[in-house]
Amino acid sequence: MTAAQMAESDFMSGMDVRIIRALQIAPRASFAAIATALELPEAAVRRRYRRMRADGIIRVAGVLDPGALGQSKWLVRLRCRPGAATAIADALAERPDVSWVALVAAGSEVTCAVRSRTDRDREDLFHRLPRTAAVIDIQACAMLHQFVGGRGHYWAALHGILTPAQETLLGSTGSPFTEYPIVARTPFTLTTEDEQILDTLAQDGRAALVDLAAAAGLTPGRAARRLDALLENRVVNIDIEIAAARFGYRARANLWLRVHPSAVKTVGRALAAEPEIGFVAALSGPHNLHAVAHCHTLDDLFEFTSDRIGALPGLQTMEVSPLTRHVKQAGTLLSGERLTRSTH
Repeated sequence: MTAAQMAESDFMSGMDVRIIRALQIAPRASFAAIATALELPEAAVRRRYRRMRADGIIRVAGVLDPGALGQSKWLVRLRCRPGAATAIADALAERPDVSWVALVAAGSEVTCAVRSRTDRDREDLFHRLPRTAAVIDIQACAMLHQFVGGRGHYWAALHGILTPAQETLLGSTGSPFTEYPIVARTPFTLTTEDEQILDTLAQDGRAALVDLAAAAGLTPGRAARRLDALLENRVVNIDIEIAAARFGYRARANLWLRVHPSAVKTVGRALAAEPEIGFVAALSGPHNLHAVAHCHTLDDLFEFTSDRIGALPGLQTMEVSPLTRHVKQAGTLLSGERLTRSTH
């Protein structure tokens, strides 16, 4: 779907899509600043944002990146016994260190992203899973490099919704993607006040400084400095969660790619620029790239994977695994097509 089609979608109004794009660029910008950039009444921006949030269309949340704390991130595939996958997926989704959960393969496989803050938490989860009788097989892959998703993620489907001048007013640098190391060379040390700020941001990424200060027992000035430190050190990403199905993207799939080692970076960056791709990372294990695709229909998914991804130089094999149920994304639970609540 092109930017123009997004703006004219039957599922969302053009104004709503422009507000979402503005939030992608400046998630903590005031309603007044967004209204000025979009040339809209401030009251209308505030009202539409609150309606979209209440309707489960979008959610702004602070998502902790364990890589800044010196921890690795993992993707896990679980093959489950018939009838057991749903319960396992729901249980995993309630864990704060599991940030993304989906049922695939007609409900017999669970895919999840593990972002534990300590080695002990991750080892505890990996120790428990194989001992669950309903789990037939487990495959865990470390994320080696993230091309898109999280901090710096401007979903390519929204490119062109705003004019370059509007994006500049909101603080855009003109670069749609920013790649960061998966694990920081020097781990960041959190204070008790930082933890309280992170807890508040997990519930509302747009929480006002006075609310962050009250939660952490700090003055607004000190809270602002701690927030700046958390953002600058990439400890937290202010993420704009979007219920993709509300835009008509109802055919979603995990893509597991095996690419020639010399082409991993090229293919990863090419995928990141595709409007249908919401996440792509290089992995350890039998598949060295993983991506999540959002398409309107299975036919669109077929055309996208066969014509555009299939033609990428260096691609050796590709497994397309449609999602049968999306349970959690970036720390937010989903109920049908609605974003519901944080599990932090």
